[in-house]
Amino acid sequence: MSSSDIFIGETIGTAVLVLLGAGVCAAVTLKRSKAKDAGWLAVTFGWGFAVLTAAYISTGVSGAHLNPAVTIGLAIKGDTPWGDVPLYLGSQLLGAMIGATLVWVAYYGHFQAHLRDPEIAAQDKGPTKSEPGPGPVGGVFFTAPEIRNVVQNLATEIIGTMVLVLAILTQGLSADGKGLSIIGALITSLVVVSIGLSLGGPTGYAINPVRDLGPRIVHSLLRLPHKGSSDWSYAWIPVAGPLIGGALAGGLYNLAFA
Repeated sequence: MSSSDIFIGETIGTAVLVLLGAGVCAAVTLKRSKAKDAGWLAVTFGWGFAVLTAAYISTGVSGAHLNPAVTIGLAIKGDTPWGDVPLYLGSQLLGAMIGATLVWVAYYGHFQAHLRDPEIAAQDKGPTKSEPGPGPVGGVFFTAPEIRNVVQNLATEIIGTMVLVLAILTQGLSADGKGLSIIGALITSLVVVSIGLSLGGPTGYAINPVRDLGPRIVHSLLRLPHKGSSDWSYAWIPVAGPLIGGALAGGLYNLAFA
């Protein structure tokens, strides 16, 4: 697989993943959205369909990793050369930032309406905000725990990511050897829905470092009124947890299934 294939496939695929995934978060969060308050089921299925769409688009080009944890797991399994890992990860981060920016463009008016609402504006404590946590639209871009406990939050991300990556590793490659088959992409999307329903409650289930870090960077850069904190004190957990989970899944696969 060429470097250009990896770059193009992972950048576009991850951009689509975050566009549709963060897009459903915007749809259920922002004022005057037709899907406002649609609830957790909408979010979990929205992310599942985002994975399916992104994988379908990119699997024949780059293998549709779309997630550094998946790339690490595949490298440990032996399906991805370690020399390709930095390019995969960099392309995924770039794609995630592009996807988050496109969500901002698509929902620009809704962000303005939401954040200029007097009730929301009154909650803005500025840069000296004492309570940890995301601002009023942070949940569109990145994850945050319901209960802040480092051990629990990290463990939840590790466990959820292990399930995801192990499910991907046990599927094998498509007939052309490049990535997931169409059935594999469908199975993976259903696994993501399952993880969201069963394990998403504590942390919002990043299970993908760039799905959280890329949009968080975009949130920090956007000039949105009363947007609040980007919650950088928590940001390491949805990065470290999935990376650990992906590595553990790769090791477990080699021990139990290889």
